[in-house]
Amino acid sequence: MPRILSLISASIIIFSGNQIAISQTIVNASVNILDRAANTILPDNLVVEKLAGGFKFTEGPLWTREGYLIFSDIPSNKIYRLDSDGTTSIFLENSGYLGSPPKRNPRGSNGITYDKKGNIIFAQHGDRAVVRLAKDGQKQKIIDSYQGKRLNSPNDLVVKSDGAIYFTDPPYGLSKLNDDLQKEQKVNGIYRYYDGNLTLLASDLIYPNGLAFSPDEQYLYVGSSDRDLKVLMRYRVQSDGTLTDAQVFARTNVDGMKVDTQGNLYLTTPEGLKIFSATGKQLATIKLPEEPANLAWGGSDYRSLYITARTSIYRIAIEQSGCR
Repeated sequence: MPRILSLISASIIIFSGNQIAISQTIVNASVNILDRAANTILPDNLVVEKLAGGFKFTEGPLWTREGYLIFSDIPSNKIYRLDSDGTTSIFLENSGYLGSPPKRNPRGSNGITYDKKGNIIFAQHGDRAVVRLAKDGQKQKIIDSYQGKRLNSPNDLVVKSDGAIYFTDPPYGLSKLNDDLQKEQKVNGIYRYYDGNLTLLASDLIYPNGLAFSPDEQYLYVGSSDRDLKVLMRYRVQSDGTLTDAQVFARTNVDGMKVDTQGNLYLTTPEGLKIFSATGKQLATIKLPEEPANLAWGGSDYRSLYITARTSIYRIAIEQSGCR
């Protein structure tokens, strides 16, 4: 059942001070409803807004506690800030490195989130590390190696309520991926960092990518962005934080993901934004003008999805609240 929806497209006006303001026009797009349960999630007057554009490859959005969005632009080696008035500015320069970046082809940050203490933490492709952004703006390394060997390139990360950091480590930050001579890890793992210790939890995916906990944290979902192995995995989280009972939850290629308070999953895929129920049934697909990479809940009620999609940032308001 395709449904016509409004798509507000943004044109870009650049001002001094590295700031970008947005004006908007309206065009049409469509959403494919696959199950009536989607009608409790998507409003009848669903609107997709393009909030900003002109970037290189956007990733890792995070709605901050101060009420604005930050996101990575990986090739630009920057984290940007998007305010509610549509103004975009640089939040953090040289986001992929603790020291000086290379002169050619720098690789910036990817996934961004908060740790239990409220500090911003993010995954670095350049330095192949997970780092913390201190209150004074300095970057502090949390972890960059496992068993004495450098990580591949941490991609996305989530923090459990006990403070443990879970992250995926595919080789996307390496020029030749799995064949790169700088690759030191034999696997592309899913890791848990807690109390100074890093544990390899799983290595069954070639390209593990986005990840999210179920609302009760009994399950961890991990997406595969392998074009040949299109799966969304679900693992049971044990009391010690380890993962068991690996199951294929859905057959789809996945980059980023988020979960709402009812347990529905929102996946960024090559086909668009896909919505799945907590039981694994696909409910809808929203086709965006650009291939989406990742997404974040935001807004005062956490009912808006902010989506990074190649060169742009989009927003969709829905009926369910996201997990904080």
